Amino acid sequence: MTHPSVLSVIESPAHPDFSALYRRHGLDPVSVNSMRKAISEARRLKPRYVVGEFFYGYGNNYAGVNISNLDVLLYSLQKYAPEARVIALVEKNERHHVDRLNNILPLHAVLQYPVTERDMEAALDAHWRQNTEKSAE
Repeated sequence: MTHPSVLSVIESPAHPDFSALYRRHGLDPVSVNSMRKAISEARRLKPRYVVGEFFYGYGNNYAGVNISNLDVLLYSLQKYAPEARVIALVEKNERHHVDRLNNILPLHAVLQYPVTERDMEAALDAHWRQNTEKSAE
């Protein structure tokens, strides 16, 4: 049996490497460097978590219809991995834009840079606490 996975979409050098943390939580880390590859892996893996950097569309090709670089991935997750929990990493100056993504697919967590291992662990633990509470009911 395979472990649940965490899919990291790494589009900049700022994206921290939490592979060891993911493994400690029983998750298989998978990293890609493009949205096209992320969608392909999401379809194949059905990851438990998707971690991606949020880049707001300031007048570029996704500013009209789309909010950010994550929109197409979130629409794809609705189809291929609807149970995936999305963790968005965001710069402070773009934080106020990221909540609009909840209209596409509810975000599990939004972590503002600099993101520490403790921040990511809290986001992962929040899921485990929710499941433990539901199991106890």
